[in-house]
Amino acid sequence: MVTRESILVVDDTPDTLEVLQRSLGGQGYRVYTASSVAEALMTLDAASVELVITDYKMPGVSGLDLIRHVRENFRGTEVVMITGYASIEGAVEAIKEGAEEYLAKPFTDEELFSAVQRALDKLRQRRVGRQLSRMTEQPYGLIGASEVMQHVTGTLKKAASTNSTVLITGESGTGKELVARAIHYYSPRASGPFIPVNCGGIPEGLLESELFGHVKGAFTGATESRAGFFQTAAGGSIFLDEISELGMPLQVKLLRVLQDKEVCMVGASRPGKVDVKIIAATNKDLLGLVRNGAFREDLFFRLNVITISLPPLRERGEDVLLLTHHFAAKLAQEFGKPQPRFSERALHAFMNYDWPGNVRELENIVHRAVVMTDGDLIDVTDLPSLMRFSATRPYAVERTLAEVEAEHIQRVLAAAGGNKTAAARVLAIDRKTLREKLKLYCIEK
Repeated sequence: MVTRESILVVDDTPDTLEVLQRSLGGQGYRVYTASSVAEALMTLDAASVELVITDYKMPGVSGLDLIRHVRENFRGTEVVMITGYASIEGAVEAIKEGAEEYLAKPFTDEELFSAVQRALDKLRQRRVGRQLSRMTEQPYGLIGASEVMQHVTGTLKKAASTNSTVLITGESGTGKELVARAIHYYSPRASGPFIPVNCGGIPEGLLESELFGHVKGAFTGATESRAGFFQTAAGGSIFLDEISELGMPLQVKLLRVLQDKEVCMVGASRPGKVDVKIIAATNKDLLGLVRNGAFREDLFFRLNVITISLPPLRERGEDVLLLTHHFAAKLAQEFGKPQPRFSERALHAFMNYDWPGNVRELENIVHRAVVMTDGDLIDVTDLPSLMRFSATRPYAVERTLAEVEAEHIQRVLAAAGGNKTAAARVLAIDRKTLREKLKLYCIEK
């Protein structure tokens, strides 16, 4: 995950400042330096700083005084103390004043990075606690305080205010249907129906009838006329998930709906007007499909009026912790269990996991932990093995491609909680191909 926290390093030794600035800057942190407490205070007043790393003994005002100043004036800033005069008394005094970590010189880069990570993890947990305490219940499950999610919320509210077609893009599991529901219920159409349609989950031979309806006698078995999803959604919104799965003939018919606001039932001689807002979604690159001739360019531009791109969970920062606590509270209430607490190691694992299955995977993991954990504390040992540290041997370059593929499929399937449809989406293959590979690699009998 890309780290963007700002760190202020305070030390009266220029060489130490240079080394720490280079080491921390190489890890992606924004680093400010100060050679005295007075200079540090000016930086704190001028810049937003998440972490202060300060020397203990400096001429004039000491590092302990700086720690106390930070603790009493900057709620959103953590402190790590470093010193070349290490002692138990000094460590106790530093911790008592509010330092989260105490490092004795000389220390390795690994010791430094670990101390910084622990301090910032505690800062994130406190931030999440404050956000949770003042967070009102958000409609339709949209949880997120990150900048990228605030942008999504702002865009969807604007999209809801018009009848324009909306295209939602994002990886599998990022919450595209939740956003579609939010658009509908924020809109003037909120009192009308919201009809979700999984275009990839309906056999192609039935999809036209399901979408547009059919008249009596249109085909064998059509003993009566039946409205399709578009007619059912009249006055409301229709959500076409996995829009990229539509075949070319249906793409032509959908284009006509978008252009003329008319739907022609299977077997009918004339189309009928329909008043419906169309929201589409895909986890694929539609423009790339257009270039490859697999998706109509004119339909793409008709769909791509307002686009909402959902970020993957790994790019949402502290939203991971917000969602973790949200799901834990909801599931504990559902199962009649006390709301669980998470250890610092568990929360660190949540923050540093890559989340290939996104929010859906996070909810599955929290669900399992709430159900399976005894007591009210969820520790890192209660999480799936993929999220725990493993002192395995170095990556084996002698493994075959089949072995690597089999392992990756197992990991994705586990991340999706055993859901083959979700796993197939992450792997960008269809369910039939996934079933064949599961059988080939004896992953599932």
